[in-house]
Amino acid sequence: MARVAAQVFVDDLSRLQLRDSDAHHLAKVLRLRPGEAVTASDGRGGVLGCRWDGTSVVPAPGAVASYDERPGPEISVALALTKGDHPEWAVQKLTETGVDRVVVLVSERCVARWPAAAVPRQMARLQEVARQASMQSRRSWLPDLQGPVNLRDLVAASPEAALSLAVPGAGPVSLTCATLLIGPEGGWTEAELAAVPRHVGLGPHVLRAETAAVVAGALLAALRSGLVLENPVLNPGGDGRQRS
Repeated sequence: MARVAAQVFVDDLSRLQLRDSDAHHLAKVLRLRPGEAVTASDGRGGVLGCRWDGTSVVPAPGAVASYDERPGPEISVALALTKGDHPEWAVQKLTETGVDRVVVLVSERCVARWPAAAVPRQMARLQEVARQASMQSRRSWLPDLQGPVNLRDLVAASPEAALSLAVPGAGPVSLTCATLLIGPEGGWTEAELAAVPRHVGLGPHVLRAETAAVVAGALLAALRSGLVLENPVLNPGGDGRQRS
């Protein structure tokens, strides 16, 4: 993609209608000058080259909308709910790394809990964080945000081979199981460890939950893009450990 000053999301590439907040960002924060190149995306792979006209974006001369295929396989990170603004930070960074789906997870040892009445507001905030991070990182596909969902419900709704738990000391991350679950600071219970028998490790150090989520997303994205080569010699038992 040619260098552009910014990217924005619109509902329809045939009708380039900016949110007021996005127009303000381009004009007052980025201080774009009329004529500067801007990319518009519909968040579903559609992309159109545009120009900033001082108040909005208009199609660049001769520009035709193109479509970016969604990368495959889909990579997902499910993060146990943490306190404060840590979920927002994690969603921002996971979006920047290229994760396709982020699930807000509730496990047995989660200290943070959202009251039912607060869930729509909290998820809307995370959606906005993901949208802003997608603009900054020039994504043409917005990530899918889901939750909060209980671990047992996620397990029940997913094939066993689709999920893996991040567990200290386990084997390497693999794209053969591209949905990685990150537990709370207190770790997984024995029942949760048994519920998801495939375990992977994220390195030798103890990580905060939100840091572990970003490490997981970065590893999965690097494997998918080929920046990191996956070791094909794995334990046939399926726990992700390398053969000796």
